[in-house]
Amino acid sequence: MTPETAPAYGLWLLAFVNAAVFIIFALSFTKPQTPRDWRSFSAFSAFLVALFAEMYGFPLTIYLLSGWLQSSFPGTDWFSHDAGHLPEMLFGWKANPHFGPFHLLSFVLIGAGFWLLSVAWPVLYAAQRAGRLATTGPYARIRHPQYVGFVLILTGFLLQWPTILTLAMYPVLIWMYLRLSRSEEAEARARFGAEYDAWARRVPAYLPMGRTDSATT
Repeated sequence: MTPETAPAYGLWLLAFVNAAVFIIFALSFTKPQTPRDWRSFSAFSAFLVALFAEMYGFPLTIYLLSGWLQSSFPGTDWFSHDAGHLPEMLFGWKANPHFGPFHLLSFVLIGAGFWLLSVAWPVLYAAQRAGRLATTGPYARIRHPQYVGFVLILTGFLLQWPTILTLAMYPVLIWMYLRLSRSEEAEARARFGAEYDAWARRVPAYLPMGRTDSATT
């Protein structure tokens, strides 16, 4: 079977393996402990399952948009695997989409997200074991590096292979992570009091280039 005749979709085993690899990889860094941790990780996992189900299983988004895509961009085989990289195709990237600007940027975001998860978890775990506030490592720059890491990974995958379902899930996940982070902050403030308030005034919540004057930012 040549690359030209190989099936582009219906590869459910490949979809399962890819989703499992990324989920297990993220799980090895985050190690959920509380029900809140598991809720955030489960939502992240659902996003990956939906993504890889369309990437290798059934291209629902391409199928639903096929009429508009075929009429607006004639001459493109929209059911080929490469065509699933919609940003590259819609913006006219003519070379291999795996080397297109959106795909390369997605690698940067995904890599940065997993790196942030990997460096944040040991700091948080050590602080939890010691019963103290995590304020070192990435926590010296932002208050919620784990949630920022998840969002970077989700954004990277969305740039690489957007689908109707993951586009719908993305803002819901962002909203959920915001709620979870605020809930965690309320609990940490109640537990650590003035120590937390001083740290929150010094360290921004999500973006390391800024500083906050309020613990609620």
